[in-house]
Amino acid sequence: MLKMAGNKSYTIVEYFGGDSGYRCGYCKNDEGNFSHGMWSHTMTVQDYQDLIDRGWRRSGKYVYKPKLNKTCCPQYTIRCHALKFQPSKSHKKVLKKISKFISNGELPKEQDDGEPMDSVCDEAGPREPSSVCPSEVKRAAITDIQKELPECPAITEVQKEEADAAPADSETSRKDPESVADERTTAAAPKPGMGADPGRPPCRKARDLRKERRLQKEQIRQHAGGDSSIVSPTPPTPAQTKQPKPLEDFISESLPDNSSHCLEVRLVRSSPPSPQFKASFDASYQVYKLYQMAIHKDPPDKPSESQFRRFLCDSPLEAEHSPDGPEVGYGSFHQQYLLDGRIVAVGVIDILPTCVSSVYLYYHPDFASLSLGSYSALREIAFTRQLQTQSPKLSYYYLGFYIHSCPKMRYKGQYRPSDLLCPETFAWVPIEQCVPQLENTRYARFNQDPDAGDARVLKDVGRALVLYRRAVMPYAAYSRKRKGSSDETEVQQYADLVGQDCAEKILLYRA
Repeated sequence: MLKMAGNKSYTIVEYFGGDSGYRCGYCKNDEGNFSHGMWSHTMTVQDYQDLIDRGWRRSGKYVYKPKLNKTCCPQYTIRCHALKFQPSKSHKKVLKKISKFISNGELPKEQDDGEPMDSVCDEAGPREPSSVCPSEVKRAAITDIQKELPECPAITEVQKEEADAAPADSETSRKDPESVADERTTAAAPKPGMGADPGRPPCRKARDLRKERRLQKEQIRQHAGGDSSIVSPTPPTPAQTKQPKPLEDFISESLPDNSSHCLEVRLVRSSPPSPQFKASFDASYQVYKLYQMAIHKDPPDKPSESQFRRFLCDSPLEAEHSPDGPEVGYGSFHQQYLLDGRIVAVGVIDILPTCVSSVYLYYHPDFASLSLGSYSALREIAFTRQLQTQSPKLSYYYLGFYIHSCPKMRYKGQYRPSDLLCPETFAWVPIEQCVPQLENTRYARFNQDPDAGDARVLKDVGRALVLYRRAVMPYAAYSRKRKGSSDETEVQQYADLVGQDCAEKILLYRA
């Protein structure tokens, strides 16, 4: 990473434009997908955070932004409010399915349709710089981060907190009402007020409990809306005041001592690669290869090791640490799911200043019936919440792109509360307000204020920073050196796409 005065780091990119169409990974249209793209030699985590908040996304070191008003399957950036997330019934069902499998070792008989992941984007335009960079730029862009920063600990050290413990320990199981109901026997019901524990309250009918829960939800809804005129006619009962069980409780529910399997989730830094990542690379790649062949029907020669490394291991994000950041630092990681010590799934994620960004998930096809797409998303939301206790501003979980025009990709909207990014004003809008618009048209401006625009647009292209002959300068100075550069239109387009914050920080490489 290029270091300037005051030890400031710069992002270095080459902008490619985006005039030609390419094959869509969702509807398979050969030339229907359009996006802007740029190759990132190196990138700070804050610059990438700013870019994804303007609709960009990375695949390896290639960073791209779909042309939503032109592409066949518009892809809208989606984020979930991790701290406010409550698992739905379908999410709880997935967690129970995992727990049941770990407990008795039996895979579900029914095959799960799965939740299709975002395309690895191997057809989303150029993946290498359009021209060979001068050696001095390569030297400037590469630093030995491992000498500057301590090695990132493995997830076994990171995720010791009980809130995100793998559901495979030997403590007594603490089950939720639904799981208790599943395990009820035909034994006679105890007399009112006298259960196994005489101190417990009398048994109550499920109908009454549901009624109280509905009343509780209505009161919460009225309180959230600021309506304080309605007062409960009677003091709330314990059932009314009880808070919903958090996600962590569902994940960390203990299992019997005689569980058939043990599940561990381990975090390893992928860029720069940690010793744990290097040691597990081959095993991780083999799972990826099986996944691509079984799930995406790739021929045996396509999911090569170089492709795997290029798209899912290489990253432009450099490892960064800050006093107010998470203990593991920022950057690119793999979350490895180990079943009895064997890697069965891997979630590729980026840890950024305000979010955990999901990049990709792949898993061993033998476990396709376990809904690992949903399970990994729930674990990543819980992981985001864990990191937030260390870094208060890190409170969002980015699921990549929401594609309403592709029914199989709508599942991301089930992780609520969530927002979609307005493609014109870059304001976040609750998904509930966006879906009705997307039902009528593939492309939509979500911001309903007709006067609102892009608040972070760069009005003076001369202020965009460029890297020219190893010197950092504003575009205005570069243009004078070149005696009237002919690439102003391209640079203006780039500046509009990345916005003022990035254009004035990111170095646009000019040969």
